[in-house]
Amino acid sequence: MQVTILAGRPKMLNARIESAIDKQPVERPQHCGFSGLSDDAQVSTRYHGGPERALHYYPREHYDFWRSWFQGMGLTQALPLLGQGAFGENLSGVGLLESEACIGDICRLGDALVQISQPRSPCYKLNARFGYDFFSVLVQANGRAGWLLRVLEEGEVMPESALTLVERPCPRMPVKRAGDIVFNHAFDEAGLRELAELDYLSASWRKKAAGYLAAGRVDDWTGRLLGPK
Repeated sequence: MQVTILAGRPKMLNARIESAIDKQPVERPQHCGFSGLSDDAQVSTRYHGGPERALHYYPREHYDFWRSWFQGMGLTQALPLLGQGAFGENLSGVGLLESEACIGDICRLGDALVQISQPRSPCYKLNARFGYDFFSVLVQANGRAGWLLRVLEEGEVMPESALTLVERPCPRMPVKRAGDIVFNHAFDEAGLRELAELDYLSASWRKKAAGYLAAGRVDDWTGRLLGPK
């Protein structure tokens, strides 16, 4: 399947929040390295980017849903933002959803080899981006968040590149299922144990699942979803 490659530079979303969430289609070939694309940037590197979160894929199909939702909520000022790249994605394509893509999927992207590492964890910068204080909560709850990828082999990618599945080692763990276990199920001990032991899952998500199991409850999400108090 063909995907559009996108990158962004830091800018202010409002008076307090800087982000590179606004991605735009690239116009020249990119080096896809272990930390991401050559023309891309991340601001909060503790939570964004790095080897396990080098790339973000967002299904382009979701934009039709969000246009209807913003229209229905009367948030018409956000409608012009709803083009590919609005959710901070580096890869935008049609034909692959969270219910189909699986943790550990290995894909050829141009000359690079990439692997799905975890679901995307929405954060408060989506709220600032779209002007709705609880938008991140909605994205997390409905599972239209996309996923993150690590780079196994560096290589050049063109502005429009083919994303081709090479191997699917974990067909029983779609991205949607992994996200639901952590965020949208009642405390799911069996599911969390499965995630904690899944080597293909990013270390941070395995640690998250193990931490929930040890505590017997989920963590406090409010800082991530709603921002600093």
